[in-house]
Amino acid sequence: MVPTEDSARKRDIEDKLKQEQETLSFIRENLEKSEQLTKGMVSILSSFESRLMQLENSIIPVHKQTENLQRLQENVDQTLSCMDHVIGYHHVAKDTDRIIREGPTGRLDEYLSCIAKIQKAVEYFQDNNPDSPELNTVKSLFEKGKELLEAEFRGLLTRYSKPVPPILILDALGADEELEVQDDVVLEHLPEAVLQDIICISGWLTEYGRNQDFMNVYYQIRSSQLDRSIKGLKDHFRKNSASSGALYSPAVQTKRKDTPTKKLPKRPVYIPGTIRKAQNLLKQYSQHGLDGKKSGSNLTPLEDHELRLKLLSDPSDRSGAGKDDVLDIEIDSYIHCISAFVKLAQSEYALLTEVIPEHHQKKTFDSLIQEALDNLMLEGDNIVSAARRAILRHDYSAVLSIFPILRHLKMNKSDFDQTLQGTAASTKNKLPALITSMETIGAKALEEFADSIKNDPDKEYNMPKDGTVHELTSNAILFLQQLLDFHETAGAMLASQVLGDTYNIPLDPRESSLSSNYTSDFNKRLLSSYICKVLGNLQLNLLSKSKVYEDQALSAIFLHNNYNYILKSLEKSELIQLVTVTQKRAENSYRELIEQQILTYQRSWLKVTEHLTDKNMPVSQPGAKLKDKERQVVKDKFKGFNEGLDDLCRTQKFWAVPDKDQRDFIRREQKRVVSEAYRGFLHRCANISFTKNPEKYHKYRPEEVEEMIERLFDTSA
Repeated sequence: MVPTEDSARKRDIEDKLKQEQETLSFIRENLEKSEQLTKGMVSILSSFESRLMQLENSIIPVHKQTENLQRLQENVDQTLSCMDHVIGYHHVAKDTDRIIREGPTGRLDEYLSCIAKIQKAVEYFQDNNPDSPELNTVKSLFEKGKELLEAEFRGLLTRYSKPVPPILILDALGADEELEVQDDVVLEHLPEAVLQDIICISGWLTEYGRNQDFMNVYYQIRSSQLDRSIKGLKDHFRKNSASSGALYSPAVQTKRKDTPTKKLPKRPVYIPGTIRKAQNLLKQYSQHGLDGKKSGSNLTPLEDHELRLKLLSDPSDRSGAGKDDVLDIEIDSYIHCISAFVKLAQSEYALLTEVIPEHHQKKTFDSLIQEALDNLMLEGDNIVSAARRAILRHDYSAVLSIFPILRHLKMNKSDFDQTLQGTAASTKNKLPALITSMETIGAKALEEFADSIKNDPDKEYNMPKDGTVHELTSNAILFLQQLLDFHETAGAMLASQVLGDTYNIPLDPRESSLSSNYTSDFNKRLLSSYICKVLGNLQLNLLSKSKVYEDQALSAIFLHNNYNYILKSLEKSELIQLVTVTQKRAENSYRELIEQQILTYQRSWLKVTEHLTDKNMPVSQPGAKLKDKERQVVKDKFKGFNEGLDDLCRTQKFWAVPDKDQRDFIRREQKRVVSEAYRGFLHRCANISFTKNPEKYHKYRPEEVEEMIERLFDTSA
């Protein structure tokens, strides 16, 4: 068994060895083939390398020759281009001369293109041939072109700059006041196409022209148009206001409120005529003396008083107030011109920012507005001067014209300041200086008016013979009522002069600094104290004037009428509300004064009623015969009563108590007192036989006495 296994294993090994030998033979064969292939490839590559080297040796010289030729071609082209460029500069003057000399009108873009070519030629000759005659030629042409551009700039501005029509200005002012949002009224100063040409020329002159003269041209032309626009508005008022009453364009609605409730108006809050009417009334009162002596007035004292009372109670009634409305128009015109200046200046600045370089805008704008602003300030100074002259003449009503103007200036001061922002300090200070002048002269007028009320002389010929309201009283009340329309302005005017010590107004700690702004409440207290001062001076003066009357009763009627007039006027207007700010009992004080004067007047009737008392009256039984002395006592009582009654009724019939309620009250009370005393006296004398002719002494029945008293204070009776 063993030999058999070994032999089998041996055969297997031999078979495997045979297979391995066969494999080895195959590998050797393949290696030989591969070596042959490698040798063949090496031979091919060597041959290819040899050929490439031959090709390279052939191509490189040709390539170098080609590069040299290309370089030479480029140099030739560049040289030709440079020659063309240089030749072009030499021909610029010839090519552009005609266009430059004909000017830029109607072809600005083409003109600027030619100017650009000339400018490049100038730069070329300056850099490459500064001594060439061509440089002078193109320089001269460039300067000519610049001059014509400047002339075109001036020409466009001159031809197309027009004053803004007054109606358009008024519409623009009215649009600012509307409470609802509306389209803004556009103030178009120049046509859009023209404006674009001007902007284009301005940009070129700024960047290339190196000349700022065009800015001076701009502000001179636009300044003139701004001033003409404002003057045109003023002429519009002068021509149209007096004749047609069309003070405003349809878009403008006036409002008469010192403190608007919804929106602070930028336009004037002033009704033309109110100031002038008050001044005419004051002058009319001075002309128509209450006693008829001062000017020979045909009005009776009562008629004159009732006319004044009617005019005063109805501010809308212009009858008898005079037809001279020139001052109304001037005031209203000036107020509108102030608003127009702000509106137009803002519009001018918006236009200027498109034309003038940014770093020159403020200075140019400052110069542009000077003429119009100076004219407005000069007119304001003239108003102040006129008021100052009026004060010297003691015509304090003239100062009323300052109040609407001053109020409007202060209301628009913030707009002014914003508009003038960035201008010179001298320009910014013009409006504050005018406001200060108006406040100073206004405060002076108020103070002197108060003093004039206190020091008005007690002239007998100037006193009303009927004891009615003195013209000093009506003038003072009318003046104060005009202040009421401008209470905030008047209060601030007093505050600006630091008159707190004068009126004994305690300063709030927050208001103690003189440099701080006075609050509205403090201004109100100042005005209240001022009004109280005027009323106090008036009361003292009236008391002094009443002593001119020899009849104490007439003096009492005079004081009664004046005190009652003052009280009714205060109550009828809002003056009483201002007075009570510092004088809580003012109303009651006047009522007490009125009652005191009524009692004083009633004492004048004692010389009548004293005869009706039981003093010295004889006591007698019915049918008993009186002694002669006792009969004479009764006769004297009747005689004294009759004569006293006749005398009082005859005299007091011509006295005046214009207030119907007061007149009826005084009559009623006097009828009651006299009638009761007279009836009682007649009753006591009914059974006394003191004369054979009783009708001789019993002259009046009680009803007749009452009728006589009813006719008191009635000039028509």
